[in-house]
Amino acid sequence: MHDIARLQRFSRRRALALAGGASVATFLTQIGTAAAGVALAATRVAPATAQPPAVSSAAGDMAGFVDIGGRSLYLEATGSGGPTVVFEAGYRSPSTVWTDDLVQPDSPREMVQPAVARQTRTIVYERPGIAALLDNGLVPSRSDPVPMPRTADSVVADLHSLLAITDERGPYVLVGHSLGGLLARLYAATYPSDVVGLVLIDAWSEELERLLTPDQWNAYVALNSATPPELAAYPDLETIDFAAASSTMRKAAGSTPLPQMPVAIVSKGKPFGISTDVLGFEPEILEAAWIKAQDGLAELVPDARHVVAHESSHYVQLEQPALVTDAILAVVEAVRDPGTWTT
Repeated sequence: MHDIARLQRFSRRRALALAGGASVATFLTQIGTAAAGVALAATRVAPATAQPPAVSSAAGDMAGFVDIGGRSLYLEATGSGGPTVVFEAGYRSPSTVWTDDLVQPDSPREMVQPAVARQTRTIVYERPGIAALLDNGLVPSRSDPVPMPRTADSVVADLHSLLAITDERGPYVLVGHSLGGLLARLYAATYPSDVVGLVLIDAWSEELERLLTPDQWNAYVALNSATPPELAAYPDLETIDFAAASSTMRKAAGSTPLPQMPVAIVSKGKPFGISTDVLGFEPEILEAAWIKAQDGLAELVPDARHVVAHESSHYVQLEQPALVTDAILAVVEAVRDPGTWTT
C-alpha cells in the first residue's frame, strides 16, 4: 500500500489536487462538511530515493513507519520539549493538512505543525484509509490498511499504541480537526492521565444529533459517509460510522467528563457552502446547529477559550494557519505555566 516513490521527508512544496478540477476556493467552501468525505489533498513531491526508515523510539526529528503489531502507521515527529502536541486530522484527511500549505503552494506560509514544532515536540501521523488524488491518480494512506468500517475506539487504540511504541511520552496536548476533534476527546476520556490540553478545530460534536431532526441527522450522516466516485475503486478507504462514533463519545463523556485543563475551541466563521440539493435540507439549519454545537464544546470546561475564525470555512488550519498555531501555543504555554491561562 505504500507508494514509496511519492514520499519525501519533510518536503514543503506540495500542491492541492482536487477531484473534478475545482478551484481551491470552491473546494474549501463547498466541500467543507464536518467529515469532508472527499479526498482533500495530494502530495506533489519529487520522487524519493529511499523509503523513510522504520521508527522505534523517540530520538530527534524523524519520519517513517511504526510497527504497532503486525501492521505499520506512518509518523512524523519534530521539535523538542513538552508538552508533546499530537495532531489528529479529520475524516479521510492526510497529515499534510497540518504540515504543508495546500492553499498557497507557490508562496507557502508557515503552517501549523512546523510552527508549533519550533516551540515543542510535535507528532503527526496518518490513519489507515485516508486518500488523496494526484494528477487523477489515487495516492493511498502511507499507513497499512485495516478492515473497514472501523470504530472510533479502534482509532484511539491505534494512536495509543503508536505513542507507546515510539516512546513519545506525554503529557500530550491533543489537536483535532473535524472528526479528529471527537477522536481527540475520546482519547482524553479513554486515557485521562495522558492528556493535559485540547485544541478542537471546528470539531464534530455528538450533540449535532440532538440539534437536528432525525431526518436531518440521517441526511447529514449520509452525506458525510458517502464515498466520492473518484475513490470508489479504493477498497481500503477510511469508513467510520458517524452515528456510532457520536454515541461512543456521548457515553465516554458521561462516564469520564473532561477534567479541568486548558481547552481551546477554534470554530469556522464562514458557512460550509453546501446546497440544499446536496444536503437534503436547508443549509441554514445545519449552520445554526453547528454554531450551537461549537458553543457546547466551549462549555466542556469552565474556562475554555473560544475563537471564531472569521476568514475561514471548515479547514481553518489551511485558511488561517497562524490563528490555529496561536491557539495551540497558548494551550502549550498554559500547561507549562497555568497562570497564563485567562479567559
